[in-house]
Amino acid sequence: MATKKSVKISKLFVLDTNVILHDPTCITQFEENDIVIPLAVIEEIDHFKRGSQVINLNAREFTRTLDSLTGNAIFNGGVSLGKGKGRVRVRITKALSPEIKEAFREDNADHRILSVAFDLDKESGSKQKVILVSKDVNLRMKAKALGIQAEDYSTDRVGSVEYLFTGKEIIESFDDDILQQFYSPPYVVPVEEIKKRVPNEIIPNKFFIIRNENRSVLASTDSELENFKRIDKQTVYGITPRNAEQTFAIDALIDMNIPLVSLTGKAGTGKTLLALASALHVRKFYRQIYIARPVVPLSNKDIGYLPGDVESKLGPYMQPLWDNLKVIQDQFKELDKNYQTITNLVKEEKLVIEPLSYIRGRSLQRIFFIVDEAQNLTPHEIKTIITRAGSGAKIVLTGDIYQIDHPYLDTQSNGLSYLIDHFKGQKLYAHINLEKGERSELAELASNLL
Repeated sequence: MATKKSVKISKLFVLDTNVILHDPTCITQFEENDIVIPLAVIEEIDHFKRGSQVINLNAREFTRTLDSLTGNAIFNGGVSLGKGKGRVRVRITKALSPEIKEAFREDNADHRILSVAFDLDKESGSKQKVILVSKDVNLRMKAKALGIQAEDYSTDRVGSVEYLFTGKEIIESFDDDILQQFYSPPYVVPVEEIKKRVPNEIIPNKFFIIRNENRSVLASTDSELENFKRIDKQTVYGITPRNAEQTFAIDALIDMNIPLVSLTGKAGTGKTLLALASALHVRKFYRQIYIARPVVPLSNKDIGYLPGDVESKLGPYMQPLWDNLKVIQDQFKELDKNYQTITNLVKEEKLVIEPLSYIRGRSLQRIFFIVDEAQNLTPHEIKTIITRAGSGAKIVLTGDIYQIDHPYLDTQSNGLSYLIDHFKGQKLYAHINLEKGERSELAELASNLL
């Protein structure tokens, strides 16, 4: 008996504003499926197009992309996004559907977007599956309550962060004769002699704690995977590492052959302090040191709603960076050359601390560029930063993937997790997760218990 050939039902994705502001290239990520952008979304994006924050730049980029597809067809039948892609169209937002109005009463942008998805779902019947895509969990819950399929934008999400690359591995019960080689010049051991004893994959710039009953050594693979090299504790601009992970971090931060480094860890593990001290240690190789962090006000509002001038608005965001610089400076007496050097670097603007949005448009040639709180950046923003790195630049990204302030990011969708997942194993990249808090015994206890 012949069986009926199954017919694949196409999908129609309705995009929320926050998806576009998260990734302005999102309309190219839905394969052969069609996309609908409610007119309410266009109106919301219009409110974000002015300003210098990342969210404003994303709004303008998306608007330009949509404009390149211009024509009446964008409203009528929609336009093709190219071979192997679906069509995109803008849906004029009418009055709220009676069902939406009855359920939620208030007429706002979220409910207008929800109403478009609801109407399309009724119109399509079984011909097309309508899915609302939003990074707003509350809007997704409202959609599901009305029987509309809803999901997060998952294109740039990583897998479980429990398995995210930590940059480090511990090898126990190692052969003493090989360990001894690390203590004799040239303090390296060929990868071929060790790889059979390493349970997990060996990749460039990965760090190891190798030990047995008699001795232990800190080591890492080199960029070309030829040797394991011994890692020694180094003091950088008055800051001495207090544990193995911090020793690994400093090694990567001052290595001129590794232009991209990421450091993760909870508050108090020394991420920013080590990055800044290392930058000062190798400053002669760079034209300038930039330290920046993203400004993430509540609910993605611009900083314009805060009182005061620009300096007073941004001051609280930048203060932790100045605090770290002061900690380093206080390692020396006021008349010490190293103390005065920091003062002079700031005065001559060779060491600059600014919001991330202020860095845009600047040349990143021979710059030691530290991006603090990088977990509050989207994958698209991380890509924008790294692709602007010029000759002789070093980019360091620090953050805690479990401490996210951005309203539409989480441990799996933030740019720092995305970077670690995608750059693992690249010879130009090193990563280390700092585990032990070193700020104080009280701070460590609070971090673990509260």
